[in-house]
Amino acid sequence: MITIHTIDEVRTHIRHWRQKGETVALVMTMGNLHQGHVSLIKAAAQKADHVVASIFVNPMQFGKNEDFDTYPKTLAVDQLALSEAGTALLFAPNATTVYPNGMDTQTFVEVPRVSEELCGAGRPGHFRGVATVVCKFFNIIQPDFAFFGRKDFQQLLVINTMVEDLSLPIEVIGVETMREASGLAMSSRNGYLCSDQKQQAASIKKVMDAMSIDIKQGKALDAVTQEYLQTLINTGFVPEYLEVRNAKNLYPAADLDKELVILVAAKMGSTRLIDNQCVNR
Repeated sequence: MITIHTIDEVRTHIRHWRQKGETVALVMTMGNLHQGHVSLIKAAAQKADHVVASIFVNPMQFGKNEDFDTYPKTLAVDQLALSEAGTALLFAPNATTVYPNGMDTQTFVEVPRVSEELCGAGRPGHFRGVATVVCKFFNIIQPDFAFFGRKDFQQLLVINTMVEDLSLPIEVIGVETMREASGLAMSSRNGYLCSDQKQQAASIKKVMDAMSIDIKQGKALDAVTQEYLQTLINTGFVPEYLEVRNAKNLYPAADLDKELVILVAAKMGSTRLIDNQCVNR
């Protein structure tokens, strides 16, 4: 695996592959990798001739009181994991490379409506930062395929919408959430949890499983949501939201909608966790 830090070098390598008619898949990460990231690399390796991974902790998607300054940086360990999973090239730029004129004057990409609620409401500017950096990396790498985890369900929908609206020639592929044995969705932020908190955090999956059963049985969505919101509180969470939405467009679920998604964001201690589960009724 080659590790590159500049845009020109990345483009040189990819141009060489393109001249041979070979395909490229991109997996974007912020480092501090876990098995969920590895699953993305392996899925990408099955789809394309070459996998490009990126490690970049994007300051534009962090709010003032979030964990940008303390976000774990484990480049050497991450390089080994990426190489073993089948990555051909790692692009690991710094902020000056990505935002050479600073962020205050940076052109940005904003995806309306789908980015404004749920995590978008709780983290103003977050999805603008996500869409901007993803669009930049898509332009730098110009992949045929881009792989993202479905744990970040709203993020995946934002990226899909951006690709469609801007007519980008990229196939975005969502990969199922990897979970720990307890059911807790794998996340780099799980490292902030103590052992007791990790056991409590596994309740998110249990709540979504129970909600799915109730929804399939035809129970009223508002009543189901309120019941399990209280369950989260009783378990020790401070919920930001627990909602059932249309899985295709994130509109509030209507009576005739068949494809639904349960979305949750909640804090365990100081650690913010998100998860989701699709339900067909």
